[in-house]
Amino acid sequence: MDMVAGRSMRIITIANQKGGVGKTTTAINLATALAAIGKRTLLVDLDPQGNASTGLGIEKDDREVSSYDVLMETASITEAAMPTAVPNLSVIASTLDLLGLEMEIAGATGRAYRLRDALHFHQVETPLFDFVLVDCPPSLNLLTINAMAAADSILVPLQCEFFALEGLSQLLQTVEQVRDSLNPTLDLHGIVLTMYDGRNNLAAQVVRDVRSYMGEHVYDTIIPRNVRVSEAPSFGKPAILYDMKCSGSQAYIRLASEIIQRERRLVAA
Repeated sequence: MDMVAGRSMRIITIANQKGGVGKTTTAINLATALAAIGKRTLLVDLDPQGNASTGLGIEKDDREVSSYDVLMETASITEAAMPTAVPNLSVIASTLDLLGLEMEIAGATGRAYRLRDALHFHQVETPLFDFVLVDCPPSLNLLTINAMAAADSILVPLQCEFFALEGLSQLLQTVEQVRDSLNPTLDLHGIVLTMYDGRNNLAAQVVRDVRSYMGEHVYDTIIPRNVRVSEAPSFGKPAILYDMKCSGSQAYIRLASEIIQRERRLVAA
């Protein structure tokens, strides 16, 4: 763990190449929960769709400096970070400009390290954050590779559905490739099971299968299907602000606590 003047900054990339698994919902609400317990948190939106930015109430017209500018090396982390309605939580918003980034820097040396370099420079100069969460697009492209190359660890949201383990196997292979070629210290922080419906026998079987396959890498906390969590982004709010008492919000608060406990064990080790 990097230390600067007694402070640490942990970078966790939230990734899954499959869409619709609750990745952005997890990024928004986990970031909010960490901020709510006093952790200075930055959410970096690397998805061109910009749903994490929208879900935190950042209008498209207000995204004058974005994650695209950071990856193009025309803006620093400090210049791009915007405050949100959540105390302790800032966001670097996404724009559609990210769609063309891969072609724009295709021939550039060190193109996979753009985000890492920006975050490490920020950490040396002004370490304002305890946690940086990176929300990735639902594909294994250069944006996701940048996020993995920059990260201390990967958090994988996994929907409780039939093909969950198949998709997980593909992602873990990519993590291994990134570890071998770009980021030898990259760890799997954990797998969070999402969209769980206790009335569905298949969902319960998926939980058993994933826990059997991945063991202690699977968080104890399971995120349930929840209407209030689904509604919250349309109001530009994290579910924890929209309805803190709903089952989904409470699950993300528990997940944040579990992540802090894992971090403490890592430090102690």
